[in-house]
Amino acid sequence: MDLEIYDETKNGVPEEHVKLVQKVLDYAGQYIKLKENTEMSVTFVNNDRIQEINKEYRGVDRATDVISFAIEDSAADDDFPIVMDDELAAEIPENIGDIFVSVDKVGEQAEYLEHSYERELGFLVVHGFLHLNGYDHMEPEDEKVMFKLQRDILDDYGLTR
Repeated sequence: MDLEIYDETKNGVPEEHVKLVQKVLDYAGQYIKLKENTEMSVTFVNNDRIQEINKEYRGVDRATDVISFAIEDSAADDDFPIVMDDELAAEIPENIGDIFVSVDKVGEQAEYLEHSYERELGFLVVHGFLHLNGYDHMEPEDEKVMFKLQRDILDDYGLTR
């Protein structure tokens, strides 16, 4: 997976947390059998920035922990679709979207839930990653599927509670 990581925080994200995000998302991608040439990004922000994003895109004027922006495949609605053979199509990277994570919320929630900062960071990026890949938790049955997959990925990776 081609993962771009951006740090827009005030104090900077420690390198070990950047590496953790890279490793856990690579693992999650392999776990769900994502194409190797899949692209996505993770941006670390503070509470004030994620509150701005949350207000602008979701109409909720408060800080949140993670926001995912999935890139929808709109080829079906395209007036001029690009036609290519399967081999060429397989070579073109697929960008699935972007995740924004509040490092402030990671710390707050890790403390509140009494587990490590690393566990909470891993949980939030996997949660956002699954949203980018079409998983949701709006309906009880969907929630059961998504949350089990989240738990399985994190436990298998070694980020247990």
